[in-house]
Amino acid sequence: MAELSEEANPASLRDRVRSAVFWRSGSQIVAQMITWATTFLVIRLLNPEDYGLVAMAAIVVAFLSLLEGFGFASSLIQRESIGKKQIRQVFGLLILINLALAAAQYLVAPFAAAYFHQPLLVDILRTQALLFFTTPFLALPFALLSRALEYRKMAIANLVGSIAGAATALSMAFMGYGVWTLVYAPIVMFAVRAAAMTIAAGSLVWPSFSFHGASAMIGYGGALTVTQFFWFLQSQSDVFIAGRVYDARDIGLYTTALFLTQILVSKFVPPLNDVAFSAYSRMHRDAQPIGPAFANSVRLILTAVLPFYFGLAITAEPLVESILGEQWLDTVPLVSLLAFAMPFMTLQILFGPATNAMGRPGIALRVNIAGAAIMATGFYIGVNYGVTGLARTWLVGMPLLTAVTMALSMPVIGVSLRELARAIAPGLAASLAMAIIVTAVDWLLPPLAPFARLAVLATTGVAAYAALLLFFARNLVDEMWALIIKRRAIAA
Repeated sequence: MAELSEEANPASLRDRVRSAVFWRSGSQIVAQMITWATTFLVIRLLNPEDYGLVAMAAIVVAFLSLLEGFGFASSLIQRESIGKKQIRQVFGLLILINLALAAAQYLVAPFAAAYFHQPLLVDILRTQALLFFTTPFLALPFALLSRALEYRKMAIANLVGSIAGAATALSMAFMGYGVWTLVYAPIVMFAVRAAAMTIAAGSLVWPSFSFHGASAMIGYGGALTVTQFFWFLQSQSDVFIAGRVYDARDIGLYTTALFLTQILVSKFVPPLNDVAFSAYSRMHRDAQPIGPAFANSVRLILTAVLPFYFGLAITAEPLVESILGEQWLDTVPLVSLLAFAMPFMTLQILFGPATNAMGRPGIALRVNIAGAAIMATGFYIGVNYGVTGLARTWLVGMPLLTAVTMALSMPVIGVSLRELARAIAPGLAASLAMAIIVTAVDWLLPPLAPFARLAVLATTGVAAYAALLLFFARNLVDEMWALIIKRRAIAA
């Protein structure tokens, strides 16, 4: 009873959410710093063709991963109560599904290689089938730790996995393994992470292959799986369409530009969404309104990420030349275009955890159906205009998809357009002003080496943004600072 009473206490929930945000996002920052340092070193050692091959293979892996069962594990987070029986059933279901997916990828590899006209994809895909063996030992402990908002243990497991993957990538790249560096490093990372997560959660149970009474969990997980299928169409149709038209080098240039611009939206926002889903689920079970919490999350997240996107668009040339090397200079116009599309994508993906937590996965499904139609159609047209056409599709399609998402989700969450605009305004206004200042400084600078130019512009941007927020949005700065400085007391 004491545990239930503490969970129902709003102050206690706020503290646990703050602690969860700190450990989930903080560990992600550390892990990503390790990963980025490794990635940028590896990029300088490998060729665009290597990244193009792995991007083509990723289409198959991503498609089959739709069925790997994370949605079924997520049902444990959303349910009001769970027992050992449900945990064993989910584990058994995950094992069966992922064994089947590994076999399917092994068999489909020759057909994928023929579609993309790349024979090496057969061996790459068959090796990557090993990834599915790690999923049951990742998905189940993730769900159990997320349900309890126990992100400290998860953070340590993720960090250990990232270190193992980084060490593998660096070793193989320096030894000249080429594209195989990009194949084996993720396998090592996920295997180590799975082992650490299982130990942290104590989730190694005997699986149950009797699914009597599991219809609700399977139905919820199935709805999320269908939703993820349309997300796959939305996010992977570019390489699927362009892979038969362009060579591996062009695909490598495009996907690397996409990687640079999606660093925040794909690496930092999902961990925050994990915490948000757990928190929103708890609030929904306690009959608390989600709208104000959602608006505040949008305000804090966009204030943090908008200056990165605007700054990336402005500094694309010195950043690419100094960090990636001259062989990647053709990505500069792509990075500048894609960076302006990412704020819309960031806002768009913040809605899903709120509607899913309220037991309305059908909304996310409708959003992803719209996204698949908008983006796939755009890529089909844009592919006729080179890789720049693919980048322009993001700049047109993502604002349209964000508008659809807002129209479908906001009435359910309980947030108005005015409230959302007020949440976005501080970060957007300060980022626009910062972009003008940095552009003016760049115009006035004498010729500099790429790294020196990047350092000057980045320093100017950070200083200008901080000053603008302190002067015009001091309350927001105080709130963000309070969230940071409370972490020690909360985590303890």
